[in-house]
Amino acid sequence: MEGIIMTTVTREQTQQKLNKLSAATMAHTPLQRYTVADRLEQQAVTFADRPFLIEGNVCLTYAEVNARVNQLANAAQQCGLIAGDVAAVMMDNRIEFFLVWLGLAKLGVTAALLNTNVTGKALAHAFEATDAKALFIGDECLAALSSVELQPGQLSLHRIAAKPVQTLAKDHELTDFLALADSACRDNLPALLRQSIVGETSVFYVFTSGTTGLPKAAKVSHMKWLGVGDGMRDMLEYDSNDVFYCVLPLYHGAAGMSLTSTALASGSSIVVRRRFSVSQFWPEVRKYNVTVCQYIGEICRYLINQAPSEDDKHHNLRKMMGAGLGADMWQAFTERFGIEHIYEGWSATEANTSLINVDNKIGSCGRLPFADKTNAQLVKYDVEADDYCRDSNGFMIPCQPGETGEMIGMILDIPNVGAGRFEGYTSAEATNKKILRGVFSEGDSWWSSGDLLRRDADGYYYFIDRIGDTYRWKSENVSTQEVSQALADFSGLEMLNIYGVRVPGQEGRAGMAAVVMQPGVDFEPRRFYQLTEQRLPRYAAPLFVRLSQQADMTATFKLRKVDLQRQGYSAESIDEPLFVRDDHSATYQPLTTAVLEQLQIAVFEA
Repeated sequence: MEGIIMTTVTREQTQQKLNKLSAATMAHTPLQRYTVADRLEQQAVTFADRPFLIEGNVCLTYAEVNARVNQLANAAQQCGLIAGDVAAVMMDNRIEFFLVWLGLAKLGVTAALLNTNVTGKALAHAFEATDAKALFIGDECLAALSSVELQPGQLSLHRIAAKPVQTLAKDHELTDFLALADSACRDNLPALLRQSIVGETSVFYVFTSGTTGLPKAAKVSHMKWLGVGDGMRDMLEYDSNDVFYCVLPLYHGAAGMSLTSTALASGSSIVVRRRFSVSQFWPEVRKYNVTVCQYIGEICRYLINQAPSEDDKHHNLRKMMGAGLGADMWQAFTERFGIEHIYEGWSATEANTSLINVDNKIGSCGRLPFADKTNAQLVKYDVEADDYCRDSNGFMIPCQPGETGEMIGMILDIPNVGAGRFEGYTSAEATNKKILRGVFSEGDSWWSSGDLLRRDADGYYYFIDRIGDTYRWKSENVSTQEVSQALADFSGLEMLNIYGVRVPGQEGRAGMAAVVMQPGVDFEPRRFYQLTEQRLPRYAAPLFVRLSQQADMTATFKLRKVDLQRQGYSAESIDEPLFVRDDHSATYQPLTTAVLEQLQIAVFEA
């Protein structure tokens, strides 16, 4: 069989590979003086003429990237930024994204990476949650500024020009940051400018939706960022001959940390694209001799749904790393396109533990061969009761092989060791909410992932679902509470219940709203659509609406979701009006089989 190799791998063989990851991660410590900026400067010497960043017909070598980053760092310093400050970065995937945040790292400034979909309240919250002093914003995102009211002097605004130049945001004064940097010095900045920066200092913040409230700013330290790259390089054997294809958003941890840090550690090249394109994927993989691609399950699904071609295996792409590739597609995808190795994994930006499948075990997101060599543990969770199962002493119960439970990670706080730490969020309250205490003994503490997984008898793990009030759609985590709060003042609304439902052919869950209107008030689909457009990113807007007569509540007055999720949006099993989102006509259409067939529920542009 071509493509994936099916062999029996012993626990010892798997552990040997994982040991390489562990050793590289452990090498980076909380108080080390070696930072991301030092790594860039080192690689700019070692791989000076090696292509580093490629976009379209533009190719910058390691030496050129470092020189340009120095210019942006000097320009940022001229704008008043110093070590310890925070600056927000908001732009699409492009070379300038790398240059800006790396330039900030040269100064010891923490970059807050903003989701390009956020506007209004969520955007204002991002500035407040990170205490950002400046915003570096691409022309393509300037419209978002019109949705927030900034206090005088709250932020200095710096425009990252795009071609062609787009309309600037009204009522906001922006500097042309790239023009300012053009005349700045290209030499390395004195390391004294960042002498206060150590391994545990945050190099950037990544916004991640949890189970409650607005997105939270997760801390990513220099030691964590560097450790991930070194570990992936050593374990998966990447080197300077590799070319990484970056199509996932750089404001998330997968591309911003895992892909970028691995490529930099390896001396590899990165081909960056604004967003994934089905039609351009394979032509660009061939054009740039791509060897490694980061994926989410939807990417593979869209690629395999294209018509077969004689060129399907004519490329150099051999390794893919990511998450969300189901077993149903895994083998078909690797066989058709001749992919040698799928590195399916499980983790989170803020996680203190992780999994990665280094054995090509179809459908698995990783293996933990020996329990004494990991801080991860599966614990029993009662989905119906939305609570942990406990023994007679009140402690949680570890899962046995075949049982589904929540993955948690023991929080380690060992002097001069960074591995196993939970770096948390900028909000202390949000950080504490993710910590479980007294799990297996008095005084222990564990990070709660909110993810359900299952382990088989050989130690392989399989992702099952998110718990309760969070679902994943279009590669984004969506908080049901955040959506509910954003739509809570819809005129005439009595009760609103937000949950995720399965959609055939799609990864994750789409949002659905069970709406109860006040007596005598009609549900107006167009107004509901308009409110979602004003308040929510499109990925978070409910795709389906169910018009209910009354809310389904528990005895403690909590909204039930499990039964609603099971029923989904099936018109055959639901005797209540159903609607589906229609962006083309800017409303919610009555849901019928014909309407579903007409609407293209697409995740990525073609």
